[in-house]
Amino acid sequence: MSVDVEELRQSVAETARQLGRKGLVLGTAGNVSARAGDVVAVTATGLVLADATIGDVTLVGTDGIVRAGPGEPTSELGLHLGIYASSEVRAVVHAHSSAAVALSLVADELPPVHYAQLSLGGRVPVVPFAPFGTAELADLVVTAMRSRSAVIMAHHGSVATGHDLAAALSNIELLEWLCGVYLSAAAAATPRAMTDAQLAATLDEVVRRSYGTTARRAED
Repeated sequence: MSVDVEELRQSVAETARQLGRKGLVLGTAGNVSARAGDVVAVTATGLVLADATIGDVTLVGTDGIVRAGPGEPTSELGLHLGIYASSEVRAVVHAHSSAAVALSLVADELPPVHYAQLSLGGRVPVVPFAPFGTAELADLVVTAMRSRSAVIMAHHGSVATGHDLAAALSNIELLEWLCGVYLSAAAAATPRAMTDAQLAATLDEVVRRSYGTTARRAED
């Protein structure tokens, strides 16, 4: 077993503990995975994420066959593998965070309420309810994740992806914050979403600043 894979397992365990410390999961409610080639390191089923160790991370092939680990992988394995099969992301984080769950009870989507939401792909849909661990739920999430890096699952929680575990964790934290902002505003009045023109202007500014940074680096 390569050192890289062992480091991947360690990183998955650490990310799981961070989810617990940040209050994004309660007990065993959530799971984490990361991919390296055709191997996926994923938290085991029934794991209290806040207490995760490397020994609680199972290695599974992208074909779904368990290769190494202490026990059965998370019941949401199909969701993780489906996302990897349909995209180039390298990490998936699933949480039962309270603000995301609460929003799923009152809205069909999280509209763009802050420009930071652009990093998630803009509007974040709430996928219809399906029982956890089912192929139906996995298909709903995989379809909704196209062109975005986070979705909300009705009566369930949230899922975020990233090019690595740090990015996926950051995305799910951002989603939870955005859901909290929306719910706080909704308690006073109907939240105003950003317009397409405002979002486009923000993207233009991001591109302009990124181009300027790239040009300066080329000159150095």
